[in-house]
Amino acid sequence: MTKFKTLINQLSTKDYDSIKAELKDSNADKSIFLLELVRKENPDDDTLIKKLGASPNAYYALRSRLNQRIEEFLIQQLESPRTNLFKKVLMINEILFTKPKDIAIATLKTLERELKDYDLPNELTTVYKSLKKLTLHTSNHFQYSQLYNRHIAYMLALDKAEDLLTKYFKKYGDFLLTGSESAQLELNLMKKEMTNVSALYKSHRLFVYDSCIHIFHRLFVQPDDELDDELPTEDLLKANEKILSSYKMDSIYFHINSVFDFLWFCYYDHYQVFRKVENYYNNINIRSPQLLTNFSLFTFPSTFLILEMKRALRLNQEKSLYKQNKILYNDLVVNKLDVPSYYIQTIYFSLSDYYANEYKIAAKRLSELVNEISWKKYPNALLEARILLVLFHLMDNDIEHEKLVSTSLQRQIRVIGKENCEMAYRFYLLLKTAKNDLKRNKAENVIKLARELDLIKPHHFSPLKLVKMDDSMILKLSSSVVAQV
Repeated sequence: MTKFKTLINQLSTKDYDSIKAELKDSNADKSIFLLELVRKENPDDDTLIKKLGASPNAYYALRSRLNQRIEEFLIQQLESPRTNLFKKVLMINEILFTKPKDIAIATLKTLERELKDYDLPNELTTVYKSLKKLTLHTSNHFQYSQLYNRHIAYMLALDKAEDLLTKYFKKYGDFLLTGSESAQLELNLMKKEMTNVSALYKSHRLFVYDSCIHIFHRLFVQPDDELDDELPTEDLLKANEKILSSYKMDSIYFHINSVFDFLWFCYYDHYQVFRKVENYYNNINIRSPQLLTNFSLFTFPSTFLILEMKRALRLNQEKSLYKQNKILYNDLVVNKLDVPSYYIQTIYFSLSDYYANEYKIAAKRLSELVNEISWKKYPNALLEARILLVLFHLMDNDIEHEKLVSTSLQRQIRVIGKENCEMAYRFYLLLKTAKNDLKRNKAENVIKLARELDLIKPHHFSPLKLVKMDDSMILKLSSSVVAQV
């Protein structure tokens, strides 16, 4: 249901009206009614079944047909004119064998101009290869040979840029969980390499790919690191917005719009322009399942969940996340091989459970995370997940499991070194103090340790910073209920 609703809510007004018109022409009144209900009210399945007055089977069949109609409509929008260009490229051999040479050359030169507009180097190499053959005995042969060679090189540069994109965001996951200076250095080098690759050719596509890294790097790796000769981040975002809007039929740009909406959201959050954060939030939130699933090659989408949790804490809406997640992320498939993303997603969902007082569910999620993954590369991440697990067990008064997890914490802190895991160490002391009912001035000590946590700024992603240490939480930790554990 989530994907179906997301699809309808993401439709532009123009596309929504066009789909309604098509349905009206085919007398599909029930499909129109369903489309309008989802678009305007966004109800759950049970409500839709009641309003449609249909059986569950009839409803699901109707929903499936409508979903198919919408997808077919969107595909048709993408087919022209870009798909027509591909079809023309496939017809090149037919042109070579059936048309007079002058007509063939004129046709290919027209095709060349169209392909340049869409920045399609693979197809341009085919055109130039054919023009080379047709101009073999003329002075233009050298020109087209050079263009052919140049576009082969450009095609390789584009492949290199796409490869750098994927490697950069994979490495960012390591940096996020470790805060490692060597990982940061690698990210800096990859950013520089991407800039060098994109500078080789005047290409809007290379500019867009470079921007995906450049903007993200400024916001999350080296905040506010803008050189005098570089575009300010906001101007860079606007420049990409202009490119994407100029090539609406490009299938990559059609989808990558989501990435730049996400980067706008991150940009305003970074500078705490919260009014503008809200302008992007609802749209990004609705599309977040797709963002998390399909866009890891162009950004680090799990960042959205960190910002989502911070936003909820800022607005005191953290308790509402549990219900939202059950609707929005019910069909989300988590890639456990991508450890940093899996870690962040599990932390987010377990904290959402925790704030809804679903301590057992939260603990179960974290237990699976801790036991399923090899943590050799990420010792701090494992340590903080275990400390979070102790907190969940404490809140649930689960003495047996709390002791089981706590057993190895002190040893793990000793191995890592207190100076290398200050946030985890201080949080561990806070929980240890909360558990000790015999400790004098326990409440004062808990408050002191909680205030100290606010001052610590870890270099890596710390899930413990997402635990709300307000008066209510401090009272819980100081209470005899927790102390008895």
